[in-house]
Amino acid sequence: MDEGKRGAARIFRAGNMRKPFLQKLWALSMIVLFSYLLVHNPFSEIYVNTLKTEALPASGGKDPLYGEILHKAKNYEKPAQNAKIDKVWKKMPGYNGLKVDVEASYRKMKPYKKFLEDKLVFRQIPPQVHLEQLPPSPIYRGHPDKPMVAFTFNVAWGEEYLSTILEILKKHHISATFFLEGRWAKGHAEAVKMIHEGGHEIGSHSYSHPDMAKISEDEAAAELKKTNDILRATVGIAPKWFAPPSGSFNDRTVALAAKMNMETILWSVDTIDWQKPSPNTIVDRVRKQAHNGAIILMHPTASTAEALEPMISVLKEEGYKIGSVSELLDEKRIITRTLSH
Repeated sequence: MDEGKRGAARIFRAGNMRKPFLQKLWALSMIVLFSYLLVHNPFSEIYVNTLKTEALPASGGKDPLYGEILHKAKNYEKPAQNAKIDKVWKKMPGYNGLKVDVEASYRKMKPYKKFLEDKLVFRQIPPQVHLEQLPPSPIYRGHPDKPMVAFTFNVAWGEEYLSTILEILKKHHISATFFLEGRWAKGHAEAVKMIHEGGHEIGSHSYSHPDMAKISEDEAAAELKKTNDILRATVGIAPKWFAPPSGSFNDRTVALAAKMNMETILWSVDTIDWQKPSPNTIVDRVRKQAHNGAIILMHPTASTAEALEPMISVLKEEGYKIGSVSELLDEKRIITRTLSH
């Protein structure tokens, strides 16, 4: 092979050897160019700037509004309070604490560009000790910081007034707790269903209304079990609250109820409606005695049926929320706009 042909062959082989290298170099150049365009284009810059703006508060940004919310948050925060056995009121529920959600509050206030108390967003912080963790003990009231009262009705008679009472409660969107005597419930199944279907809570009021402190342990256990069996068969529920007849009980009574997964419920405001006072007397009595966490005791009497609506109006005017025993004893805090300072 002459020198010219050998030179051409060397050039051809060298070109073939450089071809993969050039292909890799071209691919790398395209990757670099694409990456540059991906970052340095108007849409990417807008997106990145948006992320920076949104992340600004979370990273301790310089927005004065965010700083103001962060600074004022402590004035609105409340510590959680544990459930406890009180020397006077016995078993008392806990109450959630409050913590300001600074990020959510900032997002709500940002369009207004100023601090607005009614735009604060709160997170509720549960206590460490809950009602169910405490040993058996009677319950007379809810938490003293909760601006709420519970309506309770002990029912062993008075079915002729139930319809009126239920209609008024429905009109005002109030759920109450009805403690039913088992013997009465057995003979008034339709009334029991009407109470249950009305969205109300049903508890036990024993079977035959005995003095629970004076009967034997076996008799007391039978009173509770028979009533629970009747209520379960009638409306499919097992009561979690027990109201001893005439408020008479002893430690054994409370322990027996606890074994059947029931708390023993008493009251802190008594309407004494069984004495047939005038409706105005009942309303005035409740007005004077109402307090945060009150459990209000009533019966299905003519006086109560007539007093119920004005009583509701008075309690709402005083700033109380009205509900059932379960709602009252729930740890959920009722948030008002009078939390600061």
